[in-house]
Amino acid sequence: MEFGVHLPTTQPAAETKASLVTFAQEAERRGFASLWVSDHVVIPRGTSSYPQGGRFPVPPDRPYLEPVVGLAAAAAVTTRARLGCSVFILGHRHPVVMAKMLASIDALAGGRLICGVGVGWWREELEILGVPFHARGRQADEILRIFKALWTAEAPAFEGEFFRFRDIGFEPKPLAKPHPPIWVGGAAPGALRRVAALGDGWHAMSRSVEDFRRGIETIHAECEKIGRDPRAIEI
Repeated sequence: MEFGVHLPTTQPAAETKASLVTFAQEAERRGFASLWVSDHVVIPRGTSSYPQGGRFPVPPDRPYLEPVVGLAAAAAVTTRARLGCSVFILGHRHPVVMAKMLASIDALAGGRLICGVGVGWWREELEILGVPFHARGRQADEILRIFKALWTAEAPAFEGEFFRFRDIGFEPKPLAKPHPPIWVGGAAPGALRRVAALGDGWHAMSRSVEDFRRGIETIHAECEKIGRDPRAIEI
């Protein structure tokens, strides 16, 4: 078993650089295996979709560092700890741009990236960013296929419902081969199907033991449907 820790990315701006750098270096020195960030681009002041009483725990006037930038800062001052996001919301950024950012971090960090991903739950934030809320699962599937095409193909091309491209070059490729591990977050049926079909791991986050057991059983069943060995999926 390995232990990771979340970087301090939501504190007052005057303290952000010093605290993040010091925290990352000290966490690595103390033996933590991974350093994590999380992903919110905006904090809507009015929200009804947050499941814990409608009030998000980070107030809208508090800094919330962009996760790719936070990981890049941590990558620059560490050498061993893996770098992950819990989780990148797949619709927040155009997938070609996101794939480029993540490939660049992985290349510069020596292949240490863990690509934790999810579809997002915060309707107000997703709508601000132009994500079709009720189609976000289908869009997420496309984005993961785009990541893999861009990260592995010599001449990547894609034709889908939401995105399409061809005749492009895409460099650098990630250092991790065949690509950085994709850990799919969530426990809904669609998320667990996505783990089996497109993921390298399940980012289960804070689940009860019973929920965790049911999730693993569902992932195994979904793997069986498509002929995949569930032992290939990291938990």
